[in-house]
Amino acid sequence: MYSITSSSAVSAHTVASVIVAVVEGRGLARGEVGMASIDLKNPEVILSQFADSTTYAKVVTKLKILTPLEIIMSNTACDAGNTTKLFSLIREHFKNVTFTTVQRKYFNETKGLEYIEQLCASEFSTIFMEVQSKYYCLAAAAALLKYVEFIQNSVYAPKSLKVRFQGSEKTAMIDSSSAQNLELVINNRDSRNGHTLFGILNYTKTPGGSRRLRSNILEPLVDAETINMRLDCVQELLQDEELFFGLQAVISKFLDTEQLLSVLVQIPKQDTVKTAESKITNIIYLKHTLELVEPLKAALRSCNTPLLKAYCNSLEDTRFQIILEKITTVINDDTRYTKGCLSMRTQKCYAVKPNINEFLDIARRTYTEIVDDIAGMITQLAEKYNLPLKTSFSSTRGFFIQMNVDCSTLPNGQLPSEFTKITKMKNTYSFTSADLIKMNERCQESLREIYHMTYLIVCKLLNEIYEHIHCLYKLSDIVSMLDMLLSFAHACTLSDYVRPEFTDTLAIKQGWHPILEKIAMEKPVSNNTYLTEGKNFVIITGPNMSGKSTYLKQIALCQIMAQIGSYVPAEYCSFRIAKQIFTRVGMDDDIETNASTFMKEMKEITYIIQNANEKSLIIIDELGRGTSAEEGIGICYAACEYLLNLKAFTLFATHFLELCHIDALYPNVENYHFEVQHMRSSAGNKEKIAYTYILSKGCTEEKNYGLKAAEVSSLPLSVILDAKEITNHIAKQILHRQQSTPEMMKQRAVYHLAMRLVQTARNSRLDPDSLRIYLKGLKKKYEASCPVPRQNNEQQ
Repeated sequence: MYSITSSSAVSAHTVASVIVAVVEGRGLARGEVGMASIDLKNPEVILSQFADSTTYAKVVTKLKILTPLEIIMSNTACDAGNTTKLFSLIREHFKNVTFTTVQRKYFNETKGLEYIEQLCASEFSTIFMEVQSKYYCLAAAAALLKYVEFIQNSVYAPKSLKVRFQGSEKTAMIDSSSAQNLELVINNRDSRNGHTLFGILNYTKTPGGSRRLRSNILEPLVDAETINMRLDCVQELLQDEELFFGLQAVISKFLDTEQLLSVLVQIPKQDTVKTAESKITNIIYLKHTLELVEPLKAALRSCNTPLLKAYCNSLEDTRFQIILEKITTVINDDTRYTKGCLSMRTQKCYAVKPNINEFLDIARRTYTEIVDDIAGMITQLAEKYNLPLKTSFSSTRGFFIQMNVDCSTLPNGQLPSEFTKITKMKNTYSFTSADLIKMNERCQESLREIYHMTYLIVCKLLNEIYEHIHCLYKLSDIVSMLDMLLSFAHACTLSDYVRPEFTDTLAIKQGWHPILEKIAMEKPVSNNTYLTEGKNFVIITGPNMSGKSTYLKQIALCQIMAQIGSYVPAEYCSFRIAKQIFTRVGMDDDIETNASTFMKEMKEITYIIQNANEKSLIIIDELGRGTSAEEGIGICYAACEYLLNLKAFTLFATHFLELCHIDALYPNVENYHFEVQHMRSSAGNKEKIAYTYILSKGCTEEKNYGLKAAEVSSLPLSVILDAKEITNHIAKQILHRQQSTPEMMKQRAVYHLAMRLVQTARNSRLDPDSLRIYLKGLKKKYEASCPVPRQNNEQQ
């Protein structure tokens, strides 16, 4: 097995380790997809089954989130000349991932259910109810587990795995191109760069916490209650410094609990020195992990929020203590995880208590004598040659001799001839001698004996522990969750984030772009956002570089931050929970040809139109740029009209100013623009544009900013004047067609009044007197915006 990171390139430091089996129904059931995945570093099998559209967007999104090392499919889906659409699509999206085909007979749902009954830990047995009739994910599970046991050359211990079914209804769907546009986990310019949403929120201390943060960002929650429970925790961590630092201190001591579990539950088919050594290391890691349960409980004891209290109660599980007691009957109390290979080797060597196995005690005495002999021998050599020799150790070379010295002190500038394998780094010599090599071999031999005997004792111990081991799943879950919540709290302390509320309105007061703040090292210009059911479509205009794209991305990022339980960069914010987040971002700097840019736009907008519903958040930054202006405006207008009829929240940035007039026909449209200021430069009479990055109501006043850009360039004056004349002529014609009639203005005013009344009825917290004043104000506003015949005006 060799590792390749998938094309969706996980952050550079995590190497892919997930294997996924995918199977699709045939005939009438085509489009029903079953998936099973297991992370080789985390013994949890995740099953999912769902009906997907013909574009297989869900499958591709799920696979991108898993970033697999290897994908298994049945040979019938991959046979040359007869490949299924799903197979071809996955191949196209995951060019760097290993594909393995196994015979269709291994995708056997009966076998899958048997495997799960045999391997699933009793705690997770409710899974049977969920998956009994889900044949495709069971079939995928059968092929997956068979294959993993084959390549790992080991079997999973019975009743030791966590198995869960993950439908797609509990989380929001963010398709892979949106995740890429918003730079959620990978920076588009440089994949090693931390300027991503994951990068600015990631202050996690454990690998599990970092994995959990990543998967939450890609699949945010949609249940307000769960999100608020998380926010309560973050709030408590921010208010109680002692709790924050106490928890952080304990959490940062945890190793990779998932990976530890993964190795513990695998039983190797053959015993080798390597498996023996790794099992001993794991029992030491396990002891280290379990010893942290008490300090973790102590840190959580004073907490008040329900979620933290629940975690504290979960840690009361007696099994943690039972396993630790069983371990301490066999393993020395002071055996612990240490850094450095020699000290860890010593820990493994003396892990088992004395008097448990007398042969082990004899072997250890022999080992100690050899190590002492080596030290003695090197001291003698130092005296013999009068050189400052010292004993060193590395895992590859074993014991060797080191010496810090200038060549000038060596006779003839040479080391004595009995020293061999000489290497020099700066002014440090490393070398060995024939006797030392022999001693090292004896040392290794006695170590092998020690490891073998220790291994047998450890295996016996592990067999007694297996039945209690499932509490570790709970522990790793708690640790990764606390780690992520601490990370959110930490991020808040570095910036002025605020706790979000969840209502039926998207209202952000003075929000800013969280990633831009980290890049610019100062707070960016902040702006307001307001969308409600009655004003659910915002059109944003403004010259190039005025801040439209940044603003749109900022809203999507804030929405995601709120839905994972983090605080948000704003003075106040309220969100409507989005079940899907779509983005279509302009590719002005796409190096591909115009036509393919246009086709890409069309594909993306088609995907949005096919999949959006009233609980979506849709961000469209430029549309219809890759074709002629008339067609572009036509496509934009038609797409807007379609999306206007949904109750989705849509923000649409465009350079087609003609679109602004759509608000005359549809009352739920609101126009905003980014302001710019014109300054005359002191030298000469050239005009300069100063960007304010401030969002204001209405359509941009900047007419013909393309012409202004052309003026600054060195186009001949006659061409520019000609262009101006033609532009004015066309603009007049368009304006003539788009005059509002009094009837339309009246309808618009009625609509706005109705919407405000509905909103007040739903959300108002005003007392009767204030409410009366507010309603009077609404009435005045309504009367003012209704066109009235001339004579009435005079009476008023």
